Amino acid sequence: MIDREFKFQLEGYSLTTARILYRMPDHPAILQTYVWQDYDLAPEFPALNSFLDFWRRKLDGPLHSVEVAAKRLIGLRELRLVREEYRLN
Repeated sequence: MIDREFKFQLEGYSLTTARILYRMPDHPAILQTYVWQDYDLAPEFPALNSFLDFWRRKLDGPLHSVEVAAKRLIGLRELRLVREEYRLN
């Protein structure tokens, strides 16, 4: 059985980290930081955009800014076809 994260990496997903700065609902002059991380497809970032839409609809702290970093963990150079597998007991 293939691990979920490994399958995403093979499908072109990258590990995406977003640093979200938002204003405190009771103290709008104070900024708070939230870090979000998941596998997502760059450069559209559908999972991150879905999360940010949820934030805008359901949470009280208005967004100030979002910084995004994405890194593919598996590239084409790191994959190679294995034709045979031997097992020794």
